[in-house]
Amino acid sequence: MNMTGDQINDSYRSIASRSEGLFKDNGSRFIALAYPVETESEVKEIVSSLKKEYHDARHHCYAYRIGYKGEIFRANDDGEPSSSAGRPILGQIDANGLSDILVVVVRYFGGIKLGIPGLIRAYRSSTADAISNSRIIEKTASRRFRLSFGYLSMNGVMKMIKDLGLSPDSQDFGMECTLEVPVRLSLAGKFMEMCGKIEGCRVEEAESPARVR
Repeated sequence: MNMTGDQINDSYRSIASRSEGLFKDNGSRFIALAYPVETESEVKEIVSSLKKEYHDARHHCYAYRIGYKGEIFRANDDGEPSSSAGRPILGQIDANGLSDILVVVVRYFGGIKLGIPGLIRAYRSSTADAISNSRIIEKTASRRFRLSFGYLSMNGVMKMIKDLGLSPDSQDFGMECTLEVPVRLSLAGKFMEMCGKIEGCRVEEAESPARVR
């Protein structure tokens, strides 16, 4: 597969850090909390933590989208009428073109039912407020590779690393040299091609999951 910069879009939008939003209607308060996340395990931990922190709230509805293509997602109504909470939250995530993001909306019931249209508006508006209060960043999807080579190949390997602008985050120079380096998707093909031209250099995808840097 020919992975060149003009064929692969490996950049996408997310948020830099936690942000908050608020919407009030007929006594009910909707507190939206947005978080940058990269795994569903993180989502579970955050949701569990917020349910403890806001234990006196009526609902803890949420939605998330993960991955540079946004292929991992879920919307949860947490007891609200079907599609009146999670879907509006996810809709705002998608409307802003974001991924690697979780939004949890904590609802304190004010005693007056809002109806499904009112709920949709409340969850949508509180989420929109949280996103508008966040700092949007661009992230780059990458694959992680492990290089193994002898000392005679070091100059060639280091030159390649420099030419591609890569930053190894793990290295070991023992009897044999090894290093691990994240490579953005649009450079992966070029990286493999250049590795193949360095005598004595072996490359394999690292066992650890690909990370986004």
